Amino acid sequence: MLGWAFGSPTNAQAADAYPTRPIRLLVPFAPGGGADTLARILTPKLHAALVQAWVVDNRGGAAGNLATEIVVTAAPDGHTALMGFSSALTVNPALYKLPFRVEQDLAPVTLLATAQYILVLHASVAAGNLKEFVALAKAKPGGFNYASAGVGSPLHLASELFQKRAGISMAHIIYKGGGPAAASVLAGETQVLFGSVASSLPHVKTGRLKALATTGIQRTKVAPELPTIAEQGYAGFDVSSWYSLLLPAKTPVAIVNRVQGEMLKAVASADVQQAMSRQGLEPDTGMPRELAARIQRETAMWAQVIRDPGIKGE
Repeated sequence: MLGWAFGSPTNAQAADAYPTRPIRLLVPFAPGGGADTLARILTPKLHAALVQAWVVDNRGGAAGNLATEIVVTAAPDGHTALMGFSSALTVNPALYKLPFRVEQDLAPVTLLATAQYILVLHASVAAGNLKEFVALAKAKPGGFNYASAGVGSPLHLASELFQKRAGISMAHIIYKGGGPAAASVLAGETQVLFGSVASSLPHVKTGRLKALATTGIQRTKVAPELPTIAEQGYAGFDVSSWYSLLLPAKTPVAIVNRVQGEMLKAVASADVQQAMSRQGLEPDTGMPRELAARIQRETAMWAQVIRDPGIKGE
């Protein structure tokens, strides 16, 4: 496995002059989604700190690969950045033939935020907890349908990983997006969903859905009353969407460090954390090497999940 490119040798002069023009922040999805919302929460803070504007550039398409390629091929001067989304960085290498290598062609800056998923059932399913649902699913192989937003989507792969760990088999029903997938469970067309915590909880509270577990190692602050899958007999189960900031490889270390420092200050501010919480996001930052290690670890995990059942990209 190739090592990460953490930037060219420190150039204090370059960092002192940086930035010399607006910074282009590539978001790999259309406006209105989680990545776009987070970018627009953070960029005013970065503009204030670095004087130059951070311009959000939404480049959806190719499952996030289009935006990533733009950043990979940009000049390594800190004026083009990527709002990295977990699946685009760690799932796509196993699903698609890419013209770049994440570990070779990007310089990690910092993790920004995470969002767990929640395992929910249609209200008619006769299971009150995870153990009871697994027992039902084992008794009826293929008897439950789970909804996803498409092949290789987080909703799909979380379900595949859980089936593998639990020793169960469910039918995969694909919808065009997370919203239609969630609607199918509410309507009873499907019975199982690894959904967004923020969008699923209101339906849990009204009794239309049953919540069995969240998907992180630790309980989410958004719904601390819900146990995790890991604590219910599946040690180490950890599936979360997360957002990060990356720059082109060979960006001077001094610029990487400066951007990281300003981003950490932005995420730590009370108003940013409140805005994140409203979106179901939990602040989660760290050093570049910590982000690199997470990408490497999850890339290996998802490659195995994809390879074993022979999942192919759409």
